[in-house]
Amino acid sequence: MSAGMPDRPIHPASEALNRRARIPGRRLFIGGELSVKRTLLLRSALVVFLFLLVIAVFWVDRDGLRDNHDGEISFVDVVYFTMVSVTTVGYGDIVPVTPQARLVDAVFVTPIRLFVWLIFVGTAYQFVLQHLIEDFRMRRLQARLQGHVVVCGYGHSGRCAAAELAARGMDKQHILIVDLDQARLQDAAEHGYIGILGDASSEETLRETMLSHARALIVCTDRDDTNVLITLTARHIAPEVRIVARVEEAENDKLVRQSGANSTVLPSRVGGILMADSIESNHLATYVMDLISAGGQVTLIERAPHEDEVGRHPAEIHSRILRVVRGQHTFNFWEADLRIQPDDKLIVIRPPAAAPAAP
Repeated sequence: MSAGMPDRPIHPASEALNRRARIPGRRLFIGGELSVKRTLLLRSALVVFLFLLVIAVFWVDRDGLRDNHDGEISFVDVVYFTMVSVTTVGYGDIVPVTPQARLVDAVFVTPIRLFVWLIFVGTAYQFVLQHLIEDFRMRRLQARLQGHVVVCGYGHSGRCAAAELAARGMDKQHILIVDLDQARLQDAAEHGYIGILGDASSEETLRETMLSHARALIVCTDRDDTNVLITLTARHIAPEVRIVARVEEAENDKLVRQSGANSTVLPSRVGGILMADSIESNHLATYVMDLISAGGQVTLIERAPHEDEVGRHPAEIHSRILRVVRGQHTFNFWEADLRIQPDDKLIVIRPPAAAPAAP
């Protein structure tokens, strides 16, 4: 603020307009849509085709045209007439009368005239129409979002998480990516996912994802402090949603859990353990990846006990039960006095063909 100038409050409507003007026009990226390059090529080809079609029609019907200059209709006259007709420039008291002048008007002046119009139309589209279109598309998307998974951050971890969800049978149109990088969202859309451009730590952005109707939220940005803020905001908006958060530094694991995460994953720690184990083994890391990924030859799942399993020891059951989780305590399958209870969670290994598909 300049010296001597009094501070004046900003009107809420003006602030809202300024805030929207700072947001890129396109915020929603839906898988299956054409890329920008393909869209431009298709539209350019359509424009050229329409111009050629009109020229052909005028050439066939050239006997119905009259040239006030020489009374004859040449091909150049047809091209010129097509250009001024399609661009709706009309006729004035000064018109080109020589073939050279008409070619200049058709080939050089008309594209410039169109470009100027595109500047005006593009500006109106960017600041008015595109926002209306995006709002309409957003409302249509939100009306069908139910039981989806929101992935905040489409870096390496986010890509792997989304791909694993799809491999487990989840419809890609129920995987919603939130990121601040438009190029990442374009890539996500080309892989079939839905993308929303925005700050995942913003309450407004998370509400747009219909988080309260989501099955789960995966928080996997590259910064622990950002993941904590996103988790806090998400837990405030959707108290019941399941939140899985990435943790980069082990010392921040407790903080992320206190922020509201149901589960945390430390990729660096998991990777370090597998690399250390690989010093003595060539196959252990591959087997562990088989266990936790949908594309492996074996599948590790968590499930509730069946009715006929309650009260029995894991060794008595045909299923390969590796661990029993009871509240905050875990029990291994070899413990002699272990008996399965109705509220336990079972960690079971079985072939992937028997694993249930994700909804």
